[in-house]
Amino acid sequence: MAARRSTMAGLERGIWRGIDVFRLLALCYAASMVWIHRDTMTRPWVAWLVLVVLAAWSCWLATRQARSAGALGADLALACGAILATIAVHPPELIAGGSTTIPSMYAAAPVAAWAVSWGLRGALVSAGVVTVANLVEVGQPTGATIYNTLLLVVVAACLGLCMDLGRRSQAALDEGLRLQAEAAERERIARVVHDGVLQTLALIHRRGAQAGGEAAALGALAAASERDLRSLVTAARPRERPGTVTSIDVRAALMALAGPGVEVVAPAEAVPLPSRRGQELVAAVGALLDNVARHAGPGARAWVLLDDLGPAIEVTVRDDGCGIPPGRLEEAERDGRLGVASSVRGRLRDLGGEATVRSTMGRGTTVRLCLPTQEE
Repeated sequence: MAARRSTMAGLERGIWRGIDVFRLLALCYAASMVWIHRDTMTRPWVAWLVLVVLAAWSCWLATRQARSAGALGADLALACGAILATIAVHPPELIAGGSTTIPSMYAAAPVAAWAVSWGLRGALVSAGVVTVANLVEVGQPTGATIYNTLLLVVVAACLGLCMDLGRRSQAALDEGLRLQAEAAERERIARVVHDGVLQTLALIHRRGAQAGGEAAALGALAAASERDLRSLVTAARPRERPGTVTSIDVRAALMALAGPGVEVVAPAEAVPLPSRRGQELVAAVGALLDNVARHAGPGARAWVLLDDLGPAIEVTVRDDGCGIPPGRLEEAERDGRLGVASSVRGRLRDLGGEATVRSTMGRGTTVRLCLPTQEE
């Protein structure tokens, strides 16, 4: 991310250098215009003095690493002052005829500087100030005045808009990289927890159940801790900026749920889903696995199968436990008791997906979750 910011800062430095070079070239052009029209000027020394001041100012600016608001304000004021100084140099009839101002093209430099610093708003404000100075200088606008004004406004607006878009794109890229780094860190922590703590708790649960007595109570406590920790890892959600849509790798999230008694089969490649949809799907699978641990009976195993169907994602959770008695789910819904299977159905339904449950007493339960990859 630091490299990306450095790239943007380097680009801005390049633009500033370009503006500095433009200042010097514009001053050379302005000096040639003063030399050519020196015989028609009433006070040519004023024109030369103005150009010397602008040249000294430009050289000072070129040595500055940062352009402060005060420096940019003074830059614009000097350009407008140079334009108004034309009144003291050219006769009124030449000014009315559309003669070139003393700074000529140089007046575009501070406008470009404002556009780089403050985007479209700065470009329009500075172009408006220069336009007012030009109108005061010429008195009655000529065709050349109108043309030059429109050209200045359009070019400044384009530059300011480009700077705004560039900064927004850079900010969005930085935010995306931040979220990606957070997701990678969460997956790393999930793998560490899975390979260490979860397996240890599962082992304590099994050994406690085998030993019986007080050890069985300790094993039950370990099983509860395992479920809570697994739910915490599964339900961890990234922070998202409003208006942004990020994605998570469902495959990696489901693989983190594997452990003793839980086998996950998934494609070799990543299976991305928009964050909210992916998180809800993984949370639903986690809830089903918790249900297996709680109700499928001792020693029950579970299998999770992930299929990427293109427009939809399908996850099948199957166990070899005791199964669900016929009519139990319907009875729970009638009594207002929302079991895990029913809550998973509602969760998938809210996202435009579906959950189907098939169970046979003594032969386990199979739950199929199907979720479209995008909202309809």
